[in-house]
Amino acid sequence: MKKTVFILYLVSCFRLIGQETPAIANNKNILLLDGTAHIGNGNYIKRSAIAIKDGKITLVENALVKTIDTSGYDQVIRIKGKHVYPGFIACNSTIGLMDIEAVRASRDSYEVGEFNPNVRSIIAYNTDSKITPTVRSNGVLMGQICPKGGTISGSSSVVHFDAWNWEDAVVSLDEGIHLNWPKYNSLVDTASFSNDYQRALNSISSFFSRAKAYNNELNNSYFNIKLNALKGIFNGEQQLYVHVNFVKEINDVIQFKKDFKLQRLCVVGGADSWMIAKRIKENNISIMLPRTHRLPNYSHQDIHLPYCTAGVLANEGVLFCIQNAGDMQEMITRNLPFMVGTAIAYGLDYEKGVSAISLNAAKILGIDHTVGSIEEGKDATLFISSGDAFDVKTNNVEYAFIKGRLISLENDQIRKYKKYKKKYDLK
Repeated sequence: MKKTVFILYLVSCFRLIGQETPAIANNKNILLLDGTAHIGNGNYIKRSAIAIKDGKITLVENALVKTIDTSGYDQVIRIKGKHVYPGFIACNSTIGLMDIEAVRASRDSYEVGEFNPNVRSIIAYNTDSKITPTVRSNGVLMGQICPKGGTISGSSSVVHFDAWNWEDAVVSLDEGIHLNWPKYNSLVDTASFSNDYQRALNSISSFFSRAKAYNNELNNSYFNIKLNALKGIFNGEQQLYVHVNFVKEINDVIQFKKDFKLQRLCVVGGADSWMIAKRIKENNISIMLPRTHRLPNYSHQDIHLPYCTAGVLANEGVLFCIQNAGDMQEMITRNLPFMVGTAIAYGLDYEKGVSAISLNAAKILGIDHTVGSIEEGKDATLFISSGDAFDVKTNNVEYAFIKGRLISLENDQIRKYKKYKKKYDLK
């Protein structure tokens, strides 16, 4: 009993010191002048003028070809030699659902049962997470909060990382359902595994068939919360996210999409997607690539393959983004920009790298009409770095805006760095 009370006390202490106070609304007319703007759509402006008013971007101009009158602005931030990026988006994330892996009370990303389409991750999202401020400091300003576990894990929602509660944080509510595809076991192809795989597929197909029939009925005599939760998948309002990696399984997912006439499907993982990139594009499927900093799935593959995959998909015209699921994924989300930097070093165009965690991610999530790029009329969710945001040595975020609000870039790690730097009189 004493141990339980102590653990709960420990968790409560972490939560008390974890959250930076959300920024207040800003109605000033702000101008960011002379910085290199990476728009997010594949273009950049060497010397830009970007205006922010009432949470929206009201001006994006090339200051080299157009004279900018600064007198009409309440605040002018001169950022010559610095870089402006759209806020990066962490897809397939569990930030806010898990804080301390060793403390059960802080783990809220898994639900019991196999088929849970009715589970909503958003209601468990903790805006007080101590981890969130650490990822904001590297320009990751938004995230897709996803449930885990089972065959169908539930629905994900998109949030921005500056809010008092989940209701204030929501950008897109219950935007997709997550399906964990069974493994065929490509590495050791055995009959027993093949049978298990087919049985699992039959179970998924049966559940989706029941759900489709249920949602096609005009007047159901009963309400089934699980089957009803898949309604958006069949009418195109929600995306189906299928977590799968190997080429055999990806091909089966493509056939599954055709069989059930699904309008929107995204492969989460897709490590082997480069093998069938053309087929993926032809079937209008998007990819959330696994983290770049990992080993290949097969021992015989080139050690650099995970670094090169993004470049291959970009060259084939596949809509993709890069995500960070895996061990310690909450904490390592801060390194998401540097994973893109590695992909850039191995063939991905720089501006396409920007898109890989901004506009492309927003397109996949269905929120590109409001965020994802630095364009007039969109939310002013962006940041300014004195160096290259994808270079671990030079990335230094100096300003960050979420919906036009200038947010704090402090976090517990920075505070401790300053504390001990002062203690030992370091420069």
